[in-house]
Amino acid sequence: MSNDAPAVTSLQSMIDEAGGPVPLLRSSALGPYQFPGIPPEFTNWRDEVRAWKDGVALLEQSYHMTELHLRGSGVIPFLKELAVNKLDVFPVGRGKQLVLAAPDGNLIADAIIFHEEDDFYRVVGAPFASDWLLFNAESTDHDVSAEKNDNWSVRQESRDVFRVQIQGPQALDLVAEANKGSVPEVSFFGIGELTIAGKSVRALRHGMAGTPGFEIYGAWDDQEAVRAELERIGAQHGLRKVGALAYSTTAQESGWMPMPLPAIYGDERMRPYREWLNNYFLESIASLGGSLVSSDIEDYYVDPIEVGYGRLVDWDRDFVGRDALKAKAAEQRRTKVTLEWNDEDVAAIISGSLFDAGPRPRFLALPTPMYATFESDSILKGDENVGVSQWASFTANANRLVSTALVDLSVAVPGTELVLQWGEPDTQRPTVDAHEVRPIRVRVAPSPYYEKVIKTGK
Repeated sequence: MSNDAPAVTSLQSMIDEAGGPVPLLRSSALGPYQFPGIPPEFTNWRDEVRAWKDGVALLEQSYHMTELHLRGSGVIPFLKELAVNKLDVFPVGRGKQLVLAAPDGNLIADAIIFHEEDDFYRVVGAPFASDWLLFNAESTDHDVSAEKNDNWSVRQESRDVFRVQIQGPQALDLVAEANKGSVPEVSFFGIGELTIAGKSVRALRHGMAGTPGFEIYGAWDDQEAVRAELERIGAQHGLRKVGALAYSTTAQESGWMPMPLPAIYGDERMRPYREWLNNYFLESIASLGGSLVSSDIEDYYVDPIEVGYGRLVDWDRDFVGRDALKAKAAEQRRTKVTLEWNDEDVAAIISGSLFDAGPRPRFLALPTPMYATFESDSILKGDENVGVSQWASFTANANRLVSTALVDLSVAVPGTELVLQWGEPDTQRPTVDAHEVRPIRVRVAPSPYYEKVIKTGK
């Protein structure tokens, strides 16, 4: 470590010094997440977004995804103690969504886990799931070894694998041509074998925005040849490479809620984990922004039921947070929806933030108006807080700004008119310009937004 590097201190010490988790996160100078390794745009973000609906898109995942490699005969028993979802049927050559809860039943994180060999599993996603699993792997009695492969936001060096997605109505045709005429016969979330440019790669079958596609990955040193072949064939199909700006909007259309605040900051049962985490982990330096103001960190948490993972839960076994989560399931009060932001109000916010002479609204950046690692904007019905908006972006496929939100069941009917409070009262963060909070009218729509609204036109 260089002499200029900050001293190592635990997350718990940082919370204690700040006077609590909310003051710590609300004062962090870290801005919105920046996708490493790729430019903001390869062409322009509007057409890059439209490509995965109308044509074919190549989305780069080689640089921003954290990986955790789990090896050993005890991986599944180990995961069963921590994950809420079903793991009994998980053969080699399959992927699953892995959902992790805290002892209080709130969500720590989700990720995708790939079962690649008998005793080898690859966990891929934001770092929060990998960090929690790595911490627990260090003390488990099961036959498990864990190795973290950090993303390029942490260190820019060769990684275990490269990873790209090919998505859109023409994705299967492109991949078939690249694989010399065929695609592997695998079901949704199945992993097939391909040969592209003479290189052996694997491909997870899934889709986004209502169309099928593949997540292709292989040896890091093979990426240039594979990517060049995909681009060469893709030129015949109008392939668009997706830059960081367009990539930041992908979750909106699928209904996935990216990076909610992990439920690790307050519960005394999580203290050992906070003492293990230090100031080199994102959990410790992350920022919390938005108009929802509370001194209770639990008001910023979400739980697996309300974000839509209830059908995945394996209630027939014990796992961390099971009893608390079962109580939440029995008394669910919120559900996930999409919020359509009023076009006139959005335009007024943008115009006012640039040209108003008096107090200005908070600047609204496009396509993703995020100002913090974790965004929590208050949703009102009259004077009553009825929900929280978590992630917003402009979707060029619907030509409007939308956000993924959790709202009370009483206001979750599509078409319900609500108000989002846009701004950050008494902000302590230099990444946020001086402003006043302004209301934006929003309308409830289904989640996922694409399948229910854009695809049907209703």
